[in-house]
Amino acid sequence: MTGPVTDGGPARRHGRESTPADLSTRDRVTQLLLERGAVTAAQLGSALGLSPAAIRRHLDAMLADGDVVAREQVVRGSRGRGRPAKVFALTEAARSRCGTHHYDNMATAALRWIARTGGTEAVAAFAAEQVAALEARCRSAMEHADDAPIARAEALAGALTAEGYAANASTIASGGQLCQHHCPVAHVAAEFPQLCEAETAVISRLVGTHVQRLATIAHGDGVCTTHIPAQSGSTVTTVRTDR
Repeated sequence: MTGPVTDGGPARRHGRESTPADLSTRDRVTQLLLERGAVTAAQLGSALGLSPAAIRRHLDAMLADGDVVAREQVVRGSRGRGRPAKVFALTEAARSRCGTHHYDNMATAALRWIARTGGTEAVAAFAAEQVAALEARCRSAMEHADDAPIARAEALAGALTAEGYAANASTIASGGQLCQHHCPVAHVAAEFPQLCEAETAVISRLVGTHVQRLATIAHGDGVCTTHIPAQSGSTVTTVRTDR
């Protein structure tokens, strides 16, 4: 990861002084939301060992400060009576404090200059060069991974997490899925999708098969999601690397 996550806000919130314990717990809540995307209060409390009242207190404070948003949980298929549980996710402002976005404006300006003087092909070449070092580091970390694309995706998730992307891999009915819960260049990639395209090409080369990007943080999604098609004749088992 990119280091301890801090809430970046003032010590005094809503008329009371936040204690070090409050801030430490809030950091843990922020980190878990960063890693898992959208989760319920019950899931947060269970993962952090907090009572429902305690986790609700922290979530209420984060909602009031604009650090999280709440929405109804999407339930596929039939469900029981009652309203769906609410899920909580970090806002863009809170997410931006979890990484290094201090030079976003300069990076965007530089890419605009490259686009004006060299065109979109020059931007694509720049993006490819920027991810080349990341690809080399990940390839080295995956040196002993199995040749199967899903196994390589699991190894890649670990390598990307070490790079600060908070990644996990899982198998699904149609193959595999690689999720990245943090993107250090999301703000820049929102204007220059060549960065996402270059990263997708790296993922494809590292897992050894064609992949498809289904969602990106740069486009407003909560998680960057890459689909890895199942290989012909392969057996799919459920494996997660985020625990």
